[in-house]
Amino acid sequence: MQELGRIYWTRQGLRLAYSGVMVWLAVSVMTALMPKGTSVAGTAPSSAAEVLRGMVDNVVAAVTLPALAVVVLGIVGAVLNARDVKRRDPVRRFTRQQRREGMARAGGQCEMENVFGHRCGRPAEHGDHFYPWSKGGSTSLQNFVAACARCNRAKRARIPSPAQQQRLERRRRDYAPPSSSISAGERQPLP
Repeated sequence: MQELGRIYWTRQGLRLAYSGVMVWLAVSVMTALMPKGTSVAGTAPSSAAEVLRGMVDNVVAAVTLPALAVVVLGIVGAVLNARDVKRRDPVRRFTRQQRREGMARAGGQCEMENVFGHRCGRPAEHGDHFYPWSKGGSTSLQNFVAACARCNRAKRARIPSPAQQQRLERRRRDYAPPSSSISAGERQPLP
């Protein structure tokens, strides 16, 4: 579970940093375009070209550092994505045996949580990767979650939070047979 938490919080931190840098970039552009006080008589630019050149110079000077930060965050995101692709399990679909065991463990009911964090009450129709296959989640019974169509679509390829993982494992204690594993989520190792 620690690995899932580390990955989840790394991704959240990267999203937050990217959002902050984009706000910084927008504020830098806006402040660079604002007029700089009143001009003294005789010092005003003589042509529109000089005014435009001054504005462009101000914008370029203001956005250099935030743009560099955007590039660095983009490179970090691309490296993380490339590592996820390397981790992908060669088999995406669960076997019939895994589906049977996973659905039996769930009692044929969706294991995902509704808005209030309780177990969804609809019948399970799909076997979903708890840790998304596209992000390096393995195609194993430990990573299998029974899901209804609505919950499966809503989850998409998002990495679940450590709290969601804990709640699923806690719910599984109530309904899973004692012989089955209640742990959720498994990630492929790097090759």
